[in-house]
Amino acid sequence: MRWISWAATLRPDQTPDRLPSALVETILSVIQVAISVGLIFLVLMHSGKDAGLSGAFGVGTGSGPLGGGSLVERNLNRWTVVFALAFVINTIVLLKTPWN
Repeated sequence: MRWISWAATLRPDQTPDRLPSALVETILSVIQVAISVGLIFLVLMHSGKDAGLSGAFGVGTGSGPLGGGSLVERNLNRWTVVFALAFVINTIVLLKTPWN
């Protein structure tokens, strides 16, 4: 691994100024995959014409173990927007940051 060799070059009295770019890129890429999976799950939970996966969990109905449908759907919409914004921001950071 590249970051292990980077850390091994430091003397005990030295402190690193910043993380190596390969490590930052790897961390952001893992976060991107997690955000993508979460966003896919949230989009599939929305009720559509055929009720999608949300019908299996009672999201689209007015009754069920999760309570009223309108509150759950509002929260589902909020979480979808948050994940979509996180996806866009992380994508821009991954594209704009130079990984030399």
